[in-house]
Amino acid sequence: MMIPEKALSRREHEVMEILHRLGRATAAEVRDAMADPPTDAAVRSVLRILVDKGHLGHSRSGPRYVYAPTVSAKAARRSAVARVVETFFDGSTEGAMAALLETSGPISPEMRRRLKALIDQAAREGR
Repeated sequence: MMIPEKALSRREHEVMEILHRLGRATAAEVRDAMADPPTDAAVRSVLRILVDKGHLGHSRSGPRYVYAPTVSAKAARRSAVARVVETFFDGSTEGAMAALLETSGPISPEMRRRLKALIDQAAREGR
């Protein structure tokens, strides 16, 4: 499945998070789920932009449109991280991991164990 490449604004991210959580929703349902909702027209505008960018699909349900993400939240996260690694670290996973470790707080033994398990799994899968 192709992941849309166009960047999202803060409000677009918020709407995408809501739709990934709800699965499918009308504009009114999206607006009701927003922390600081804009006008109905603004929500519909953001939804239309997200459809145009390829992040959402929509179908009619009576007089309303029902919106749904075109890709899973997991796939969208992976695509976003891949773009960050490519853009800021010249494609270097090692560089990105080093930056994350430098900026994170203390790493507990449990987190170290989970990270090692992820690295071991990636190695077994040939990544």
